[in-house]
Amino acid sequence: MATPRRKFVSMGTGRPPAVVYVGLGLVLVAAIFPFYWSFLIGSGDQSTIYDQNMSWWPGGNFLSNARAVIDNPAVNFWRALGNSVLVSTTTALSTVVLSTLAGFAFAKLRFKGSGPLLVAVVATMAVPVQLGVVPLYILMQQYGWTGHIGAVIIPALVTAFGVFWMTQYLDQSLPGELIEAARVDGCNMIRTFWHVALPAARPAAAMLFLFTFVTTWNNFFWPFIVLDQRNPTLPVALSLLQANYFVDYSLVLAGVLLATVPLLMLFIFAGRQLVSGIMQGAVKG
Repeated sequence: MATPRRKFVSMGTGRPPAVVYVGLGLVLVAAIFPFYWSFLIGSGDQSTIYDQNMSWWPGGNFLSNARAVIDNPAVNFWRALGNSVLVSTTTALSTVVLSTLAGFAFAKLRFKGSGPLLVAVVATMAVPVQLGVVPLYILMQQYGWTGHIGAVIIPALVTAFGVFWMTQYLDQSLPGELIEAARVDGCNMIRTFWHVALPAARPAAAMLFLFTFVTTWNNFFWPFIVLDQRNPTLPVALSLLQANYFVDYSLVLAGVLLATVPLLMLFIFAGRQLVSGIMQGAVKG
């Protein structure tokens, strides 16, 4: 008896059409153009941005402009860079750990009031940040933290978005059988979280870390209010370059590029690990 012929459909074996490459190329050009424009102005002089016949080829003043930004005593570049690294790293790590703990509790533990409590946490994202600035500043002033880096780190140790993100991810990707097996093997709740939930949350945690790091690195509003010129973060320090009546945009954009370099290095070194973690989390055994 002849066996019926099976039809096999190959997926992902053919090359995408040319329009896909054209679209990706346009997206790449649109993403790179702001950096090139900043480098173009930052490598010129004071009159470059006002020149109607400006050349699209970079000038040769970028290193001198970058040195002028670094050596500017009002900017205090190295201290601001260290503060930004400290604030961004501490905030990102604490957000990942605390949000994963809260997400594990909301997703896999059953306790009274978990649903309304999660709704209350998510509802705080609807409140504009500007509404809480005045009471938060008064609180920091009462504690004597104004002008100190702790006033930027402490309020951002955990975010409602991080809790919601990790809750949704763990609810879908962490089977309850793994938790039950860990409890049968004698693991308490902390060991279950450390050995079962945290490895399962690695892809989402990596995304949350990068998102929080970049958001904190670029944050200007709250550090500008609570910190002073003696102890600023990098965005606050670079804002001093345009505090005069005449703004030298070549120095401003050179400083912006200097502030972007650490983020580019982070994505270069962590990008492969991030993609591999996402692909690992997407595979179901």
